[in-house]
Amino acid sequence: GERLTAGRTTLVVAHRLSTVRRADRILYIDGGIVESGSHDELMARGGRYAELVTLQLEEARGAEKSA
Repeated sequence: GERLTAGRTTLVVAHRLSTVRRADRILYIDGGIVESGSHDELMARGGRYAELVTLQLEEARGAEKSA
């Protein structure tokens, strides 16, 4: 994983936000760039990216409880 992207610019398109969590820069795009930053920066802002991360975590926890 990380060895393949080391020293390279890599574009990753993902719906599962855990896939992009370690990226240096994340772009949240919805018709255009809505937010940009690292995972920690975007979470601290509490915007749409943070809302989606929180929602996905809650859904994953709910799935674990019902399994």
